[in-house]
Amino acid sequence: MKFLTKIIIIIFIFLPSSLLSADKADMILIEKSMRSLKLLKDGNIIKTYPIDLGFDPIGHKFYEGDGKTPEGLYYISKIIVNSDFYISFKISYPNKWDKINAKEINKNPGGYIMIHGYPKNSKKYTKDWTNGCIALSNKNIEELSKNINIKIPVLILK
Repeated sequence: MKFLTKIIIIIFIFLPSSLLSADKADMILIEKSMRSLKLLKDGNIIKTYPIDLGFDPIGHKFYEGDGKTPEGLYYISKIIVNSDFYISFKISYPNKWDKINAKEINKNPGGYIMIHGYPKNSKKYTKDWTNGCIALSNKNIEELSKNINIKIPVLILK
């Protein structure tokens, strides 16, 4: 946890205060092994949500189509409108290191990793059904959407 605390401190040093809102979370922590997304405010967990991941979630994402959910520090880059999903937030994957890693194995890193709800169709899904995204129930993604801003840091751990 000391490592996590250091990362949070670094983020707040470099994050413009204008992006922070007094009534919203200031960081998203995703723990893949725990299948959880945690909203943090001032280093404290304010809400935890169960999640589904990519269809092959163990390990870091290296290329498009591998079914893995990336690990590392990202941010919410935009809200996706006209998505196939109830509500969708694009994550800033791939970062510089993701691009380098994919290039080393002659692969495309991909680039459409999101935190999203369930598809607009009513199909039933099993655990870890996405192509590498983080999925929440529609009820939970709606609640999440009211508690975050664009540019919020997203730390994805194993």
